[in-house]
Amino acid sequence: MAEHEVILAGEEPQFFEGVEKLLEVWFTREDGRIDNCNLRKIPRHQLVSLLKIVRCEIISSVQNDQLDSYVLSESSMFVSQRRFILKTCGTTTPLQCLEPLLLLVTKYAGFDAVEDVYYSRKNYKRPELQQSPHCNFEQEVAVLDSFFKDGAAYCLGSVNRDCWYLYTLHPLRGPRRGTTEPDQTLEIMMTDLDPEIMSIFTREECSSAAEATLRSGIDKLLPDMIIDDYLFEPCGYSMNGISKTEEGPKLASGCYMTIHITPEPEFSYVSFESNVPLESYKEVIMRVVKTFRPGKFVLAVFANKTSVAAKAPRELEKEASFGDWLRHDVHYCRFKSYDLTYALYSKFPS
Repeated sequence: MAEHEVILAGEEPQFFEGVEKLLEVWFTREDGRIDNCNLRKIPRHQLVSLLKIVRCEIISSVQNDQLDSYVLSESSMFVSQRRFILKTCGTTTPLQCLEPLLLLVTKYAGFDAVEDVYYSRKNYKRPELQQSPHCNFEQEVAVLDSFFKDGAAYCLGSVNRDCWYLYTLHPLRGPRRGTTEPDQTLEIMMTDLDPEIMSIFTREECSSAAEATLRSGIDKLLPDMIIDDYLFEPCGYSMNGISKTEEGPKLASGCYMTIHITPEPEFSYVSFESNVPLESYKEVIMRVVKTFRPGKFVLAVFANKTSVAAKAPRELEKEASFGDWLRHDVHYCRFKSYDLTYALYSKFPS
């Protein structure tokens, strides 16, 4: 998330859109020979230039043997051998980087085809403040359709309240070419958060990101992670976690988690995302919502058939509550390669 301006006493707080736009692209080759192809070969200065188009910049980075992780001025970027993830909040414009991204991938990484695409986001709190083509989902779909002929767009949830938009490849003819390696993602998008918890993510309460990470309990959400965190001035927080690779790690080194926090009470927002492969995500979800205590949250759980999490979307479809949070809406979708569950929960009235 971006740096917030100082608000003087009596002034209305400057609005910041915490909701992220999430772009994930998987690359391949038409001939299937990908051994010498790698997105991590794209030079850093080219990534910096790419992010200028998106209207954000790199703050810090960490790497392991499979993954490059970047904390951005507005959220995060992850680059592995053939998967590119860009997650940006505020008024960023990630879809404007598609054309230069595809050119960089061809030039430096050696791939010549897109295997799969996912673009998703929750509904904005203030859509009128967004920059083109992100003013509405129809504009975003039009841009994506101009690059991908087999795209399909979906809206899950209530279009006049809380909902979640998704664009992915869904060819109408022939076999689905999507990735066959195990893949899964858990997203938790939280609003109306506990002000006491949110105060941790301000410079008034914590002097460093490390202090905020420890005081909030973020370091305990998933084990065996290298944490790269940042506390903005005067408030706001971002972190990426990637798997440790030394001394026999418990997690595959391509695993990540990322958390972004907009703490202002008038428009508080927290997002949690991870691709850690688990047969069940119930315990992780419970830890996350107990840590941040949202008034309500949206879940989106993806898993493909080869993942150990293959049954997790169906499991969550049946989960009517998480502690004090009651489910109000749920949708289950079966795509050619993936299953997906979307659900909305809110806290029981006191």
